[in-house]
Amino acid sequence: MAKVSLLVIVPPAIFAGLAGLFLAGMLRDNPDELPSQFVGQQAPAVPSESVTGTEQLTDEDLRSGEITIVNFWASWCPPCRAEHPNLLDLDAQGYRVAGINFRDQDDDAAGYLSDDGNPFFATGFDPRGRFAIDWGVTAPPETFIVDGDGTVLYRFIGPLVGSDYEQRFLPELVKAVD
Repeated sequence: MAKVSLLVIVPPAIFAGLAGLFLAGMLRDNPDELPSQFVGQQAPAVPSESVTGTEQLTDEDLRSGEITIVNFWASWCPPCRAEHPNLLDLDAQGYRVAGINFRDQDDDAAGYLSDDGNPFFATGFDPRGRFAIDWGVTAPPETFIVDGDGTVLYRFIGPLVGSDYEQRFLPELVKAVD
């Protein structure tokens, strides 16, 4: 019986394993979307401070019986500034939009809302990003749709702009409200 070298077996086996992993990744429902461990779970706690000059966001606000949009943002974040007009529009349409400002200076955040308009019915202020970590936020902006009982229904990573906003976020918001 002839011996087969490991050099003949191992490289094709490694290649087949990697090809299988790549194929599984490409066949996911949405390969660009990171799964959220909080979808279907109760929303994590919110900060106990607010941005100066705004109402304090509370855990009870997320369990008020109404759908709430929770947006993590920062005044220094260009994509946050890009999505700001859409947040103002959602507020004008009557949606409950809450904002959690993180890794920011309170004066900068308050000044930004004063200068550019405040779409938030209430805010949380998270200067160290501790609550953002609890929510699984990777970078601003990130937006969550929370059911009236506090259940996270959807997580949107990135700015609420363009076709992503129109084709992914808005249908999820309509579904949550219906």
